[in-house]
Amino acid sequence: MNRKILIVTGDGGESYETLYAVHRFQEEGDRAVIAAPSKRRLNLVMHDFEPGWDTYIERPGYCLASDLAIEEVVVDDYDAILLLGGRAPEYLRNHAALLEVVRAFDRQGKWVFAICHGIQILVTAGLAKNRTLTAYEHVRTEIEMGGGTYSTQQAVCDRNMVTAQTWQSHPEFYREVFACLKKAELVEK
Repeated sequence: MNRKILIVTGDGGESYETLYAVHRFQEEGDRAVIAAPSKRRLNLVMHDFEPGWDTYIERPGYCLASDLAIEEVVVDDYDAILLLGGRAPEYLRNHAALLEVVRAFDRQGKWVFAICHGIQILVTAGLAKNRTLTAYEHVRTEIEMGGGTYSTQQAVCDRNMVTAQTWQSHPEFYREVFACLKKAELVEK
C-alpha cells in the first residue's frame, strides 16, 4: 500500500511479466516504476512454447515506456526491486550500474524479486551464493555455478529474495511477494 516498486526490464523483456507486474502492484495501491537502460519506449516480447520446438519461441509483444534510466535510480526511494525475465537480462546482467543497484537493495535488506531469466542478473551481481533460488529451468546451471541451490518450486523465498520460474508461476510468485511486503510493513510498525 503506497509502496514504490522499481521494475527493471529493457528491449526484449517479457511482455506478460512486465504488464502483469505493473498492474498487480497498481492493484495493491503501489507505485510501479519502470527502469531500463534509457528512458524511452521499450520493445517487449512474448515467449511461449510450440509443439515441435526444443526451446521457447519469441514473438513481438506490447511496447511500454520506461520511467527512468537505470543510472537515475536512487535505491533509497524504493521499497523493493523486481527483475523481469525475457531476453533483456541477457544484456542487462552486464550493466554495471544495474548490478550495483541490485547489490545496494540486497545490502540494505530491501526486497529483491526476480522471475525467469531475471535471475541471471542476481547471479552476475554475485547474489546467488548460499541462496536457494528458482528460475527458468535452463538458468539452473548459472545459479549453481554462482554458488546457489536451484529449487524446482514455482516460487521460492530466501531471506530478502523471492524468485520464480516463469510467467506461469505468477500466482505462486505474487502470493509470496505480497506476503513478504505485508510482513515487512508489520515489522516496520
